[in-house]
Amino acid sequence: MALLDWIILGGTLFFIVGFGVWKTKGSINVEDYVKGGNDAKWWTIGLSVMATQASAITFLSTPGQAFHDGMGFVQFYFGLPLAMIVICAVFIPIYHKLKVFTAYELLENRFDLKTRTLTAILFLIQRGLAAGITIFAPSIILSAVLGWDLRTLNIIIGVLVIAYTVSGGTRAVSVTQKQQMFVIMIGMFFAFFFILGSLPADISFGEALKIAGANEKLNILNFELDTKNRYTFWSGITGGFFLALAYFGTDQSQVQRYLSGKSVRESQLGLIFNGILKIPMQFFILLVGVMVFIFYQYNASPLNFNPAATDAVLSSEYAEDYQALLEGHLELEKQKRMAQNDYSAALKLKEYNAIEQAKLNVVAVNKEERANRDAAKILIREADDVVETNDKDYVFIHFILNNLPRGLIGLLLAVILSAAMSSTASELNALGTITALDLYKRNKSREFSQRHYVNVSKIFTLIWGIVAIVIACVANLFDNLIQLVNIIGSIFYGNVLGIFLLAFFFKFVKGNAVFIAALVTQAIVILGWYQDWMSYLWLNVFGCALVIVLAMFLEVLDRTLRNPTIEG
Repeated sequence: MALLDWIILGGTLFFIVGFGVWKTKGSINVEDYVKGGNDAKWWTIGLSVMATQASAITFLSTPGQAFHDGMGFVQFYFGLPLAMIVICAVFIPIYHKLKVFTAYELLENRFDLKTRTLTAILFLIQRGLAAGITIFAPSIILSAVLGWDLRTLNIIIGVLVIAYTVSGGTRAVSVTQKQQMFVIMIGMFFAFFFILGSLPADISFGEALKIAGANEKLNILNFELDTKNRYTFWSGITGGFFLALAYFGTDQSQVQRYLSGKSVRESQLGLIFNGILKIPMQFFILLVGVMVFIFYQYNASPLNFNPAATDAVLSSEYAEDYQALLEGHLELEKQKRMAQNDYSAALKLKEYNAIEQAKLNVVAVNKEERANRDAAKILIREADDVVETNDKDYVFIHFILNNLPRGLIGLLLAVILSAAMSSTASELNALGTITALDLYKRNKSREFSQRHYVNVSKIFTLIWGIVAIVIACVANLFDNLIQLVNIIGSIFYGNVLGIFLLAFFFKFVKGNAVFIAALVTQAIVILGWYQDWMSYLWLNVFGCALVIVLAMFLEVLDRTLRNPTIEG
């Protein structure tokens, strides 16, 4: 990295932290610290909601996901707009009517304290784990750039986020997220247009898309009815719907964003804004990943994008075998460029038979290259079973560091770190709020001053920041970071969503039945995930349906046992 990159990166991050601390210092009551004074406009809410979900993992993993597997991941978000409509119609009016500070406060009003406490604890477990991962993800990036150890980087990033989140609470999170989203979108657009300008002069954007299509990278829709398949139209419209409904409707890191709205209308407009723009944003990020794939059709790429994996195997007894794969990789890259040139020429001639034959050659070479990469992963695993062989999360950062010009590298790193800070800040803000209000305040025998609860919220936010750093320090890559976060969410979200739906729509079900059903459901969902009964997206549907059915059954059973029919 050049000096200009360091100036852009450091200046961006420290401006965001400094601005957040300066703009929001001095909260003296819980209303101001937790709900931001209830004066947020719809565009602030919408950008804050988007920034909370769009973590560094989104901009680190999603392009790599598209590079390897194409655009199909966008189906994951198909249920989101429908979820936004339901939340705007049902959840937001109820939250505002009851004037709750947290989503789980509603559950005590409807059921009892133990149900509220259990749901809050489930949130703390899954969101605490996710907060650690959102710190860990950008640490991987800077580790590759600076050569620093991950633990040091986890601590640095965690401390930066803690600084303004503890200081300003919800308002600090919302204020800084507007700047962060601006940096994020500017950086991604720069990257996209740089890739277009770096392709061969005779390759237009339209031809680039045809090349991507020939390699099955533009297969967006999959209508297969297969519950084992993670990304299909049906899993997105159902499992994705339930995941989005649970995340945006019951997860305090999101609920806290729109509870700060000036009115019901402002909160609803903010979520509709998110529902309209989220899929296009994810589509664009995936498209950037596809364009990185096209870029590497004409430019040299590593056999494995994880430099630590390459170093590990080249210093092992398998070095000679890996070197042979490297030589094969170089030969395949030559063949790939030739095949792409032939395909481009055939497209210009517009001869169907020539196009089809050239397309078959392109597909064949890329399949052979992928098989070669898979063989390399096997060797890496044999050489070191600890180092990560799955290099999806390294694809985009490799492209940034090795191909972008000075200044743009710093900007793109600022994009990823800004996303990490925005998402982590929302999570820590929510974790501190839930612990302070749902657990600490609710279980105290006497009432304290507003200043006391603000200070307690700050202390718990700080504690959760430290916990997130510790989790980040022991985290390992698991297939793909963006999938890991969604897997963690899917294990808990379905159950929590079912509890809220019981509260809204099943008035005859009482607290004891819900509490027992939630405990049983959570155990079954964890077992189902561990034994791989279904794709993780379907766990949201399964958990939601199971807790509702169990709670209704237990309530009916309890009433039957308490009021048996007398026959004579």
